Amino acid sequence: MTDVVDSDELVRRIQRGRAWALREQRTWRQRGDALGPDEPDGAREAAVRALAYETVVGVLDEILTPGKHGEERPPE
Repeated sequence: MTDVVDSDELVRRIQRGRAWALREQRTWRQRGDALGPDEPDGAREAAVRALAYETVVGVLDEILTPGKHGEERPPE
């Protein structure tokens, strides 16, 4: 990646990445909800993937709007 981009373009790219991660999160949640109790492995995988995309959305939110999530909590 050797293209030089300005800050506005960088923000647009982060926003597009956030929107994509949000769609993927919804897709995996719906997939997990659609799986019945006879498919626990698939439901677990869908839950893990939805959680991963939720984390990505949270990180990108913090980049776009610093302080949105408040202060970090110390590890328990």
